[in-house]
Amino acid sequence: MGTLVQVRDVPEAVHRKLKARAADRGTSLSEYLRQELERIVESPTPQELRERLAQRAPVHLSETPAEAIRAIREHGE
Repeated sequence: MGTLVQVRDVPEAVHRKLKARAADRGTSLSEYLRQELERIVESPTPQELRERLAQRAPVHLSETPAEAIRAIREHGE
């Protein structure tokens, strides 16, 4: 069994929209919110992305982007 999460002071308009979206999916509000929370945590945060990038080896280019574009324009490659 999972952990109980309670959210207080949800505006009535937000609650109505969430219930409508859950109904559109044919699920309960609890199931809809559980699915949305799972979707949220599956996507990395900006901080997590920065940490991943910091762990990668740096890329060293043999030419600048401007040089590469110039070569493509001159040689058609």
